[in-house]
Amino acid sequence: MTPLAADLLILFRRDLRCFVREIEAFPDDATLWRTLPGITNSAGNLALHVAGNLRHFVGGVLGGTGYVRQREQEFNRREGPRAGVVAELEAAARDIELGLRALTEATQADPFPQVVMGVQPPTGRWLLHLTAHTAFHLGQVGYLRRALTGEGGATGVLSIPELVD
Repeated sequence: MTPLAADLLILFRRDLRCFVREIEAFPDDATLWRTLPGITNSAGNLALHVAGNLRHFVGGVLGGTGYVRQREQEFNRREGPRAGVVAELEAAARDIELGLRALTEATQADPFPQVVMGVQPPTGRWLLHLTAHTAFHLGQVGYLRRALTGEGGATGVLSIPELVD
């Protein structure tokens, strides 16, 4: 595994573990799917979106897992158990490892194998973007959980100690 892939794996694993902690911190399954005025996506939708995004771009495109993304379902779902959402996040963690193990120094510098919104950034840069995308939505989920429940407790999001393997 390249040094960049190894570092990305640490970040993705950490953030997906944090996502799981956030999802499990919701008091019940129904609250996971609630929103507030002006907020379009529930925490459940955001978690499914991140899982589907990573399973597709890292696992499917780079790792050849065969995962077929159903992006509309990530946003259209309105109910379901927290355990099912956690299972999707855990599947994403497994798929990410396969995708990152397939990287070489050369493929990191190559254009990403799939056109995304009309462009093909270098694969390494695209993967860095995906870590930022994951962290962005993780922050949204934590903020939404606290706003919906009134609970101010932290779940260890973006834990610095978890950066050491």
